[in-house]
Amino acid sequence: LAGTRIICDRKFLLECKNSPAARTPPCCLPQTPGVTSLAQSSLAKLEELKERNESEEAVPGEQPRAVGR
Repeated sequence: LAGTRIICDRKFLLECKNSPAARTPPCCLPQTPGVTSLAQSSLAKLEELKERNESEEAVPGEQPRAVGR
């Protein structure tokens, strides 16, 4: 097997995560729904879940429902 092994120490890698380049997406990155940006259907689902959670929080005195059972 041939190849190049890149070795970085922990301190360097931890410093890289705070770099401005690591915080922003590249300017020439194509917009692909569901990959580089949220899909439109995902946005609709998120809004629906948010509205449902807000309406459940607005009903005082009601017992919270078990989710996933």
